Amino acid sequence: MLKLKTTQSLFKSVISTHRNLLKFCYFFTALVMISCGDTTNSKEQEQDSTVTTESEISQEKTSKTILFFGDSITAGYGLDDTNEAFPGLIQAKIDSLGLDYEVINSGLSGETTAGGKSRIEWVLKQDIDIFVLELGANDGLRGVALSETKTNLQAIIDAVKAKSPGTEIILAGMQMPPNMGQEYTSNFKAIFHDLAEENQLAFIPFILEGVGGVKELNQNDGIHPTAKGHKIVAHNVWEVLSTVIDKKS
Repeated sequence: MLKLKTTQSLFKSVISTHRNLLKFCYFFTALVMISCGDTTNSKEQEQDSTVTTESEISQEKTSKTILFFGDSITAGYGLDDTNEAFPGLIQAKIDSLGLDYEVINSGLSGETTAGGKSRIEWVLKQDIDIFVLELGANDGLRGVALSETKTNLQAIIDAVKAKSPGTEIILAGMQMPPNMGQEYTSNFKAIFHDLAEENQLAFIPFILEGVGGVKELNQNDGIHPTAKGHKIVAHNVWEVLSTVIDKKS
């Protein structure tokens, strides 16, 4: 009787041990599967992150930049919305054509060529594919010596070429109103033509063509274009800019 009880107890002990072993195996198997699943998910997430990063880098590399470096005309002085200024209109044109270019408006109201010369190094810290130079009007209105205006513009051109030889430069020409005197206005106009020729730059003969002197296309000061005037300015710029974009494509 004692032996029977001992055998039964032993049998029950074996059964219990077997059950516990099975539970442990199930637990271990589940743990391994969960662990593998986490590893797989982690790898997939890592791969997804890598793909996203590579995609972002690729996008950054393919995007090109057009920087407008100018005065109040570029800045859009007096407009309710700066997007109505010609650089904003150029961006809208580019987007409508599906071109991969970003426009940066670096216009500063009241800027002279001397002021532009002093801030050009800071502006050139970013990558620029096309650089549109629109400065000189404030020099003329303030009676700055023509030789100084030309020297400053040349210094800006030289800085761009030195920092980024592959950057295409477009020079925007400017003219003074006839009441400044025929000799002065003629010599002022020639500055831009000569610089474009000497540096072999793409050239916009007169950025305010069709706008300058037209009352209904300018604000009350008679100097700064209205939103409607900027549309014409954008057209003047695009005629030259589009050829440079085609050249770089």
